[in-house]
Amino acid sequence: MKLRYVIGLAAGLTLSAGLAQADEAACAAIEDMKFEVTNLLSATVVEATDALPAYCRVLGYVRPAINFEVRMPVEDWNGKFYMAGCGGFCGALNSDAAGFVNAMNYGLARGYAAATMDGGNWGSSSLDGRWGKDNPVGEDDWGWRAVQETTRVAKGVIEAYYEGAPERSYFAGCSTGGRMANMVALRQPGDFDGIISGAPALDYTGLVATAFAWIVQANTAEDGSRILTPEDAPVVRDAVTAACDGLDGVEDGMVSNPNQCSFDPATLDLAPEKIAVLEAWYDSARNSAGEDLYPGGVPVGSEAFWGLWLTGFEGGGGALVPGFGINFLRYMAFAEDPDAGYTAMAFDFDTDPARLADRAAVYNSDDPDISAFRDAGGKLLMWHGWADAIVFPGKTVDYYDALSAKNGGVEATQDFARLFMIPGMDHCGILGSGPGIDQSGFDPLTALEAWVEDGTAPESLMTTKTVEGEAEWARPVCAYPAEARFSGEGDWRDPAAWTCETN
Repeated sequence: MKLRYVIGLAAGLTLSAGLAQADEAACAAIEDMKFEVTNLLSATVVEATDALPAYCRVLGYVRPAINFEVRMPVEDWNGKFYMAGCGGFCGALNSDAAGFVNAMNYGLARGYAAATMDGGNWGSSSLDGRWGKDNPVGEDDWGWRAVQETTRVAKGVIEAYYEGAPERSYFAGCSTGGRMANMVALRQPGDFDGIISGAPALDYTGLVATAFAWIVQANTAEDGSRILTPEDAPVVRDAVTAACDGLDGVEDGMVSNPNQCSFDPATLDLAPEKIAVLEAWYDSARNSAGEDLYPGGVPVGSEAFWGLWLTGFEGGGGALVPGFGINFLRYMAFAEDPDAGYTAMAFDFDTDPARLADRAAVYNSDDPDISAFRDAGGKLLMWHGWADAIVFPGKTVDYYDALSAKNGGVEATQDFARLFMIPGMDHCGILGSGPGIDQSGFDPLTALEAWVEDGTAPESLMTTKTVEGEAEWARPVCAYPAEARFSGEGDWRDPAAWTCETN
């Protein structure tokens, strides 16, 4: 019997009033609990809304600065725990994030007890890395400890409230949250039965320091201005679409797999210096010896999203890649932080990558040895948009190939880890303005639940493109290395016209 019902019945109250007061009493009692190095600040019942059930809301922090929130359904708990990661440099307790990505309410709405945290720091936005200045403890918290400690406390709170531990536990995150997801598999192999890792920034130092510096340096003129402008992005997008759209057998406005597109920027009617930027962006970051420093560059087919991430918008705004890069380089990338005037133009591709090793050991989760997670029975579902123009998808494919090699091939690896590469999708499906789906167009959690709880491994994920509330098309995204192929018969908008095939 749950603690709140015991309290209500012992008080001798009428049934309806007793349960309501018992809910409040049992929730409030959480505030007086003691957890190691943890301060619980409040525990209150929040009334139900159209979107969410009534829940017990617990706020607190793990010392020194990991703020967390736990939300537990007052009624109809499904017996499970759902934890969400956070994006960018985090910096806020974004408990009411909408949609699926890094959103704890996605689990709460489905009956889960849910939790999230702020990464162990405060920032004015997810681009704000100033907290990392001379703060190795804060960097450890953001790198791995915030998730680990929140898991510990959240599970303890849940077990106390329901008088029983969760039967199953799931973690889901995208971008930095995806990096956290893979870090969970490495550092907390027994804490979660299933993990969803979306667009994971696995090699954070290689991406946000080295590759982003490469992007900025390539697009900076001698006078400091940007060479490739917002007006250029649609020109490039249209040319890429014309060259590569039909390679999958249908003309649907998107490049299904950029690795199959051999688009040549030199064919564009643009100034030579603009073409040079494109050639550098589509290529890998390199040192003076021509050695690759990061696997893959900006993917062909991502041009529809360049305003937000790379070129900025006409009239201002956007171009978040340079913003993330400079804050990371100044405050988080090196063991000894440079001065606040440091810029990406100062990054040396011959000497500076080696200087990132100290922080790489804290942040990066691209080690393919997750055998402890595998042996504990865990299931890892990874996904990434092929049109991601900030966390370049080449690294995720490279990681999964390394994971497969570590585990004796793709077939053996798919027993516990599967990857789904989604055509035309922006970073974490944040934007729906491009040709592919956004985050609302698929449901990896249901697929993971079936895999963990019923043993039904997902051969594909169904995706649906919706515009103004109307479904335009649907098709499967297949478990890598298989790809969805149009049969050539029927309507390409019908998912029945697509099959999963491997070259």
